[in-house]
Amino acid sequence: MRQVTVVEHLLLRQKERPMASGRFTRLLTELILSAKIIGREVSKAGLLDVLGATGEVNVQGEIVQKLDDFANRVIIRRMERAGVLCAMASEENADFIEIPHQFPIGDYILIFDPLDGSANIDANVSIGTIFSIYRRTSYSQQAVSLSDILQKGSMQVAAGYIIYGSSTMLVYTAGDGAHGFTLDPSVGEFLLSHPDIKIPEQGRIYSVNEGYSSYWDEPTKKIVNYFKSNENSLGHPYSSRYIGSLVSDFHRNLLYGGIFMYPADSRDARKPSGKLRLMCEAAPMAMIIEQAGGMATDGTRRILDIEPQELHQRVPLFIGSKSDVEVVLKYYAEAKCS
Repeated sequence: MRQVTVVEHLLLRQKERPMASGRFTRLLTELILSAKIIGREVSKAGLLDVLGATGEVNVQGEIVQKLDDFANRVIIRRMERAGVLCAMASEENADFIEIPHQFPIGDYILIFDPLDGSANIDANVSIGTIFSIYRRTSYSQQAVSLSDILQKGSMQVAAGYIIYGSSTMLVYTAGDGAHGFTLDPSVGEFLLSHPDIKIPEQGRIYSVNEGYSSYWDEPTKKIVNYFKSNENSLGHPYSSRYIGSLVSDFHRNLLYGGIFMYPADSRDARKPSGKLRLMCEAAPMAMIIEQAGGMATDGTRRILDIEPQELHQRVPLFIGSKSDVEVVLKYYAEAKCS
């Protein structure tokens, strides 16, 4: 079987687009190199002084982990020099990041979560980098502004994630299907291992932190009870699988079928819409799942149709197999009518 690298895969797709300049390939190549550097440190986490917290708190009010900080610095440093970006936005930074004037400026915008699931780092649980790519909406001669970045998910050029687990894997989409590449350490290349991924129409897994069930609204409680009951379309309860790392839970459900849920809850008045960020978590995962034949919603709206109002906006997320997400829409629609 002929092995295809990410760059070869991109170049093949580029041939189908006569106007392609190669800048997107350059962007993804630099991002992949960043992921390799991060993956190297993750694999040595128990041997190097990269476990534990830095003692700082990020813009989300979360304790910053050492590896989180390292990953953030690696991505910013490499990508600002790539010559294809005009701005970046990170989960770890309060404001968007302009490209310094000493570096070439491009038209792409990179939004990323440098290390999703970082609270699990010390326990050696799979973690990952999530990314989203947009084109700026203003003229390139103008200074980039927040309005260039606050675009709805349907405007994404590409999205993906790198999962650091038993193997390191890249899953990405540029709007022509979702494709998975596994890092072969012996050659240092991501090789195509999961072409044109399709999530099963209906899954057998539900993923949610049920410890917060007392804080959920009534539709969410009914939805989870549906998946746990014998009265669902399977005729028996779904299996409960929850890791607490969005990338890990999403990746498993993408391959096996199922639904991941992080609903709104009333635990924290500062986070009435739940924990997940629209732009650096929900929107990129929604683009991937739709390209794989699944769905993503906040309960009433398609995730990719939500217009962001702020950089770190949070949103409830129900994402996965099409028929499972349709159950969510059904219960929320019934609640609205009652």
